[in-house]
Amino acid sequence: MPQGVGAAASVRRAVVMSAKILVVEDDDALATLVEYNLSKEGFRVTKAADGEEAILLIDEVEPDLVLLDWMLPKVSGVEVCRRVRASQKTRTLPVIMMTARGEEADRVRGLDTGADDYVVKPFAMSELTARVRAVLRRVRPGLTEDVARYGDIVMDRVAHRVRRDGRDVHLGPTEYRLLDHFMRHPGRVFSREQLLDAVWGSDVYVEARTVDVHIGRLRRALGENDPIRTVRAAGYALDAD
Repeated sequence: MPQGVGAAASVRRAVVMSAKILVVEDDDALATLVEYNLSKEGFRVTKAADGEEAILLIDEVEPDLVLLDWMLPKVSGVEVCRRVRASQKTRTLPVIMMTARGEEADRVRGLDTGADDYVVKPFAMSELTARVRAVLRRVRPGLTEDVARYGDIVMDRVAHRVRRDGRDVHLGPTEYRLLDHFMRHPGRVFSREQLLDAVWGSDVYVEARTVDVHIGRLRRALGENDPIRTVRAAGYALDAD
């Protein structure tokens, strides 16, 4: 195993995955998409398809945050939120309402019911993840630390800060996203096309050689003996060996 791989993995499991999210959504496709994206970020996700199941799982799972759809079968999301706030056990449980209702009066009603935040469908998964982290950071700050380590590199994703061997590493936005992607998958080789999709996005046209330019900048920023490995005819990997 390359140096630092185990350390990076263990830090993410011990810190980020302590946050449990209950997703209450009757649209199975959307619930699965939300589950996939939050799990990818290190959260533990449980799903409920209706209000009654949500009430049972809140008691059984004891989540750290609930993503709650407004319109649900059996018991509405608004009623679930009311019950959460009425119970001594769960009155401080963070709740983010998810709904297609975008009118101001509906947003106010959701917040008046006790929701901590409100997101209108359709929403970008990056926005939803950011809102989850923001609410947890405000309500339960101990759960939102997100620090990854690889060898002598330390990335604090909350502070958006990178250090190597105790010194600050100054990265541009693209170089930061590249390093973040590598640190989530240490030792794995990525082609230029895969890095373009992961860092720039599949809907943005960028020439493959642009990857080489930013890899070069990342290496210079990391300094001597950087751990970025070039794999001939394949791509790049974060690999101390």
